Amino acid sequence: MKLISKLIFTVALLITAMPAVAQEEAMSLDETVNAIFAKVTGPFVNLIFAPLPGTSFPWIVLWLVVAASIFTIYFAFVQLRFFGHAISLVKGDYSDPNDAGEVSHFQALATALSGTVGLGNIAGVAVAVGIGGPGATFWMILAGLLGMASKFTECTLGVKYRNEYQDGSVSGGPMYYMSKGFEERGLPGGKVLAILFSVFCILGALGGGNMFQANQAHAQIAGITGDYPGWITGLVFAAVVFAVIIGGIKSIANVTEKIVPFMGILYVGAALIIILVNYDKIGWAFGQIFMGAFTGLGVAGGFVGALIQGFKRAAFSNEAGVGSAAIAHSAVRTKEPITEGFVSLLEPLIDTVVICTMTALVITISGQLLIDESTGLYMLDGSSIATVDGNSGVSLTSAAFGSAISWFPYVLAVAVVMFAFSTMISWSYYGLKAWTYLFGEGEKSELTFKIIFCIFIVIGAAASLGPVIDFSDAAIFAMAVVNITALYFLMSIVKQELKSYSARLASGEIKKFNH
Repeated sequence: MKLISKLIFTVALLITAMPAVAQEEAMSLDETVNAIFAKVTGPFVNLIFAPLPGTSFPWIVLWLVVAASIFTIYFAFVQLRFFGHAISLVKGDYSDPNDAGEVSHFQALATALSGTVGLGNIAGVAVAVGIGGPGATFWMILAGLLGMASKFTECTLGVKYRNEYQDGSVSGGPMYYMSKGFEERGLPGGKVLAILFSVFCILGALGGGNMFQANQAHAQIAGITGDYPGWITGLVFAAVVFAVIIGGIKSIANVTEKIVPFMGILYVGAALIIILVNYDKIGWAFGQIFMGAFTGLGVAGGFVGALIQGFKRAAFSNEAGVGSAAIAHSAVRTKEPITEGFVSLLEPLIDTVVICTMTALVITISGQLLIDESTGLYMLDGSSIATVDGNSGVSLTSAAFGSAISWFPYVLAVAVVMFAFSTMISWSYYGLKAWTYLFGEGEKSELTFKIIFCIFIVIGAAASLGPVIDFSDAAIFAMAVVNITALYFLMSIVKQELKSYSARLASGEIKKFNH
């Protein structure tokens, strides 16, 4: 904490000494970069988020949902059968401190959660409910439950094929199970997939996991305190983030295990207060969710519209199948890879089924969504909800929070900053492991990436680089294309691990560890 305080103080001195960049020049630079970048990367972005022919359903969402469904059936609904055991593992009932690894089951879960629980849970859900109606919530929950099996698969493999070093540190994730797992099975192309995944992961970490978070956090802070240059927010964020990530995964885990429960309780607690204040509408809200799921109440496109928005938000929120979480979970202390698979399946439940659903319930119960009687479609501020973007999504959620208690939007602003910060420190680790896979382990290599990452925080907060963010989002979902392809080839290995562990657990061979 002393180091963080010193860094923030130093940054404050630098801010007062640096001249402000003229707003016109900054806008001109943004527009120039936007135009050039959009022209170069546009085809790639359009490919990743292209809808299926004759629909508005992005093929990448179907790719994720189909994979989640296949894994759920293949592993016989593992997310239900081993849910209780997953809780026991997180509690540390089976944890041996002498096992290889760097962090506990709980710390690994908190680190991965801090990467997925972000602004999408606040703004993205509002957009989904706004366009897809309350019924989108039902499909969002279903997709989240299915996604638990995807997380289980990738995180088990992440631990099984990780690299363990003499100093106690580890490196793991999709790039390692692609290269080592494919080689073990005599399959070609594993290293090519690993390189592709690593490149996409670095781009996604610098953009969606970094620049977008800094940009949106600055927008929320400036909206309350008044407009000021974004680079000020960026420098403060960069200093605090650097102070955390310089210590590696142990430092990141020590922060996330404290901040994730706090920000979760803060946000869910505020949502619960709003729901309880409007307790008389709870039954009506659930009725809207279930009816809207199958009738498309107030939604353009009806049932299909609700389904599309629900599945899309779940896929974009919990990142099940993307492979990012496998990097964080690979650092866990365990000698049984399958145990971290069990722990990881809790992520989509917390991220999507709990936090995203709470946002959707608050918006539905608050009455901020209105139906235009002439069209039967949802409206917001007199405009068609179909025109809602990310900023309007934050506004909708803020208005819903403010409907109960006037100062609740300030609580939301604090949550936004915390969500952004936690996402940045987790994605810095994801990007770092992809970086070291490509360029080698070592202090110099790691420090180089960490400095680059912090520079991009300042850029993200100061600029409005829309196409850059679009490209980084596309890179994150390109990770899913590569990752799920690998999972299909390697899921039989996970099944062998599951059978072996289940048998030993049932026979009593695996016992709780006496702490």
